[in-house]
Amino acid sequence: MAEATKEWYVVNTYAGHENRVKENLERRMETMGLQDYLFQVIVAEETEIEYKNGKEVKKVKNLFSGYVFVEMIMTDEAWYIVRNTPGVTGFIGSSGGGAKPFPVAEDEMENILRRLGMSERRVNVNFEVGDRVKILGGAFSGVEGTVEKLDGDTQTAVVLTILFGRETPTEISYCDLEKVDL
Repeated sequence: MAEATKEWYVVNTYAGHENRVKENLERRMETMGLQDYLFQVIVAEETEIEYKNGKEVKKVKNLFSGYVFVEMIMTDEAWYIVRNTPGVTGFIGSSGGGAKPFPVAEDEMENILRRLGMSERRVNVNFEVGDRVKILGGAFSGVEGTVEKLDGDTQTAVVLTILFGRETPTEISYCDLEKVDL
């Protein structure tokens, strides 16, 4: 058998129980000695700021309701323990009938981690401020624009695109940009 590697999997939970499932999984990792197979459990949440009656109110929003991300090495034991954790209804990407699930694609998980501010992977880019770029993914896929600003910390660029006849600044991840040769 090929050497097992740690990969990200999506675990389905009851909606609203994501943090409880995360706590249960982390507790089981400790008590059952699974630190060699289970590494991280993440509930994808962002803090939004709303203004109500002139006051700033912070609200935590779950980006993927009913789902928890687990970084693990898929062994029979680890798979069994995660599946049988209270609140877990199954894995996404499993065809059922005892078939193990498929891991999340590395670039998809990288985008989620970057959005949560947890990514450590750096993208080297071949474009700079003033260059023409093409947007490869998201709502603006296929649109070209000019790089106005680069942010190495968040790995994003502000790209000026033409939207409804006006130049509109749009923040795009480095991964979703490609330099256009004129």
